[in-house]
Amino acid sequence: MEENQRRQIPIGFIISLVFNCLLFGAVIFLVVYQIPGLMKPSSPQTAINKELPKEFNVLNEAWSIINSDYVDKTKIDSQKLGDGAVKGMIDALGDKFSVFVDPANTKLEANQLTGKFTGIGAYVGLSKDRVIMISAPMDNSPAKEAGLKSGDLIIKIDGVETRNMTITDAALKIQGPAGTTVTLQIYRDGVDQPFDVKITRRQIDIQSVSAELKDDILYVALRGFQQNSSNDLIKALKDGVDKKATGIVLDLRNNPGGLLDSAVKVTSQFLDKGTVTKVIDNKGESSTLPIQPGGVATKLPVVVLINGGSASASEILAGALQDYGRAKIIGQQSYGKGSVQMIRSLSDGSTIHITIARWYTPSGKQIDSVGIKPDLVSDLEGDELVKYAIDTLKGNAAK
Repeated sequence: MEENQRRQIPIGFIISLVFNCLLFGAVIFLVVYQIPGLMKPSSPQTAINKELPKEFNVLNEAWSIINSDYVDKTKIDSQKLGDGAVKGMIDALGDKFSVFVDPANTKLEANQLTGKFTGIGAYVGLSKDRVIMISAPMDNSPAKEAGLKSGDLIIKIDGVETRNMTITDAALKIQGPAGTTVTLQIYRDGVDQPFDVKITRRQIDIQSVSAELKDDILYVALRGFQQNSSNDLIKALKDGVDKKATGIVLDLRNNPGGLLDSAVKVTSQFLDKGTVTKVIDNKGESSTLPIQPGGVATKLPVVVLINGGSASASEILAGALQDYGRAKIIGQQSYGKGSVQMIRSLSDGSTIHITIARWYTPSGKQIDSVGIKPDLVSDLEGDELVKYAIDTLKGNAAK
């Protein structure tokens, strides 16, 4: 990825924040799924390994010292200390997509992949200097109404500096119950001093699919891979086919990803055979996810739009269509998230999002930390890129 390319992740899967997905109170992209042959979720009881490494003895020693020696006994909170120990263990993996989520935030996350959540309604990512950044405020959202803009850097969240926060940490701190407020300290290019923006959270209903016919070309914007995304896409594609569309522009810009099952169903609408993605698990074993037959748009020419905010499931889709020569990819290099997270429940209601595998395009090209390289690189943005894609598509159709 070019040095000046901003790496963006729609926070939460969304901002109010979703993930693993994750969005947004904040949004994060993440993929939750099961693949035959990969480890299956286990209950907290069966997950316990009674033979802990001897290095873990120091945890008991540390707890004993804190409990017996710390001066202010009223401030010893065993729950917080336990959470901190688990978080530290996960952080020590050095994997920004493996995270610990406490019980309260686990509950807040639960509804996000359904397309409903409470937050500020913004996509959040990382700037080239790895500062938490507003990738894009969502339409009709508290974030947009408060005046947040793409490229705004978040310096503090409720007075806490974001310097050492992961995207997940920031997203979880931004999200919260409807009616509550969060204060973001913003640095904006061209403004001398950082400034505070106070935003009231509310429920955000995400419409992951929007479509319209532009002349005879069906333009479809896919903003996430949620539970109903594939069904909504199928309806849009069928409507376009009924209206005699001659081609499709599929816009995946700033799409952070989502459910792998949704990605498989969506990809299968454009391919009549083949593989969606190749997966290599934590044992080094390889498996593939096949195309599901019966796609409704397997013959119409397709152009796919991507940028630095296209991640995870978006890259699976774009990579498969590119590998099979099914679509021309236009825009900027995608984010490069080629890892798979499974959500594991702990006995206290908290969860661990743990990376269990990495995926590759059907031809075996690496996605993780690389991304999808467009066939046609373009710096155009917004509707200008859509117009360019339509012109390109019509030119191809004329040949």
